[in-house]
Amino acid sequence: MSLALFPLNTVLFPDCILDLQIFEARYLDMIGRCMKQGCGFGVVCILEGEEVGPAAPGYALVGCEALITDFHQQDNGLLGIRVKGGRRFRVLSSEVQKDQLTVAQVQWLQEASEQPLKEEDADLIALLKALAEHPMVEALDMGSEAEGQLSLANQLAYLLPFSEQDKIDLLQLDDPQQRLDAIQQLLDELQGELFA
Repeated sequence: MSLALFPLNTVLFPDCILDLQIFEARYLDMIGRCMKQGCGFGVVCILEGEEVGPAAPGYALVGCEALITDFHQQDNGLLGIRVKGGRRFRVLSSEVQKDQLTVAQVQWLQEASEQPLKEEDADLIALLKALAEHPMVEALDMGSEAEGQLSLANQLAYLLPFSEQDKIDLLQLDDPQQRLDAIQQLLDELQGELFA
């Protein structure tokens, strides 16, 4: 499956919302094609290089499909789009086109089915509710409810201030329980650093 990539300094997770400002010609063209064809593009996290300018030489090989849900002209004249995370994928190979757009051959990753929330998830559910009250999170309109473990894991992994590498590692985990355990471990480490 061929997918245009948009390397960013962020890690997108399924069902999470991301607002983007588009100004480079290669990405304006890509967005136009996606909207005409009703398809998405791939968000991968940059490991080396910049978001703007020549194609980023190094990015994570696991990413998330971005589906355009809304678009508008911003006050500064640039195109603003809102995307929702779709399926996760692994990059098999890629090439940089003449216009510096990176197009990859990807393999979709199998998504685990939603699992009911458990009693031991209560602290993480409370954390998501608290995060949802932050003005920046509120603006994303993602809500504060998790339908199950997968939804809870994706939202927390996306919203919490973990390092990009930690987020990439979380995105690669297929099992929601494993992802929640890893999030809890990262939170414990953060807490340990705060009170060390």
